[in-house]
Amino acid sequence: MATSKESIGRSAASPGNVQKSGQPAKRGFAAMDQNQQREIASKGGQAAHQKGTAHEFDSEEARRAGQKGGEAVSRNRAHMADIGRKGGESRQSAQRAAAAAAKGNRQGEKEG
Repeated sequence: MATSKESIGRSAASPGNVQKSGQPAKRGFAAMDQNQQREIASKGGQAAHQKGTAHEFDSEEARRAGQKGGEAVSRNRAHMADIGRKGGESRQSAQRAAAAAAKGNRQGEKEG
């Protein structure tokens, strides 16, 4: 007789549970549209608040969480270099656009 783990593995891989794309068929919550999912999730959040078990960040806890996320992102040197490069490009293009606009205004003054 097959163990419960073996039978679970077999049932998940059964042909009746796979779509033509090769991906498993969505069932239950995953098969619902986003509005239905939001509605159900919202009810869960409301119930937790009514029960008093919902977690609410205070400003200090939110600050620590943001700091932790920033530290994690800044460890990726390539990502940080990419961010800096994009910022420099954006600033340079803004300066060029401003210079072109100023040059256009000056040309208009000379002709007029």
